Amino acid sequence: MSTETNVKLPGNKKIYFASDFHLGVPDHEGSLQREKKLVRWLEDIQEDAHEIYLMGDVFDFWFEYKTVVPKGFVRLLGKLAEITDSGIPVYLFRGNHDIWAFDYLEQELNLILYRKSVMKSFNGKRFFLAHGDGLGPGDRGYKFLKKVFEAQLNQWLFRWIHPDIGSRLALYFSKKSRLANEIREGKRLAVDQDPEGERLFHFANTMLRKHPEINYFIFGHRHKPYHTKIDKHTEFLTLGDWITNFTYAVFDGEKISLKHYE
Repeated sequence: MSTETNVKLPGNKKIYFASDFHLGVPDHEGSLQREKKLVRWLEDIQEDAHEIYLMGDVFDFWFEYKTVVPKGFVRLLGKLAEITDSGIPVYLFRGNHDIWAFDYLEQELNLILYRKSVMKSFNGKRFFLAHGDGLGPGDRGYKFLKKVFEAQLNQWLFRWIHPDIGSRLALYFSKKSRLANEIREGKRLAVDQDPEGERLFHFANTMLRKHPEINYFIFGHRHKPYHTKIDKHTEFLTLGDWITNFTYAVFDGEKISLKHYE
């Protein structure tokens, strides 16, 4: 985990956070409609955004070969390039679905890529930011699988699969997943009213004992929009998704809010 110096927000500028777009599923048409909505949101916030944080799983599958990247997503990629060209930093966390993002997005779009959790400070408030996969107690099966996916040897071996075959395999399994079914059925994931059952909430409590200066924990990954207090000084947020919830968080320099984009 890296820590960066305090940033003072100028004027009425804001910090925006969003996560889990999963572009590519359940099909091209459905993904395209969500991509257009995401681009409209970026256009709306561009005027007062000081920094933008995309907290992982922007794509349902992303793998960078040496000379090839997945087809599509040109509206989003073009908008992100426009935003960074205007001087607004855009930070991208690698999620469990875009774990194989390497340097293409940094080089072509000037995004700032985070591979691990990071600590940020805005207006004297401390933020702990992470996608959230593999954090907290339990879930050992996924934690083992994540190590397999992150192994350089396995990435090298996958790169030798023809891109058409590799992409089709990944999207085939994506379309069969529980997530794809939820998208097709338009279900909103139920929000747990009791945070005690949430792995990331337990993780945040453990981190807070080590770092009592943290004011906000913000995660993606869980697809459930949730905002609660851990204690009187610290708040916990999961950002939801842009599949059925279309939620995001905004920090205005004094407080943070979880909002829904129509």
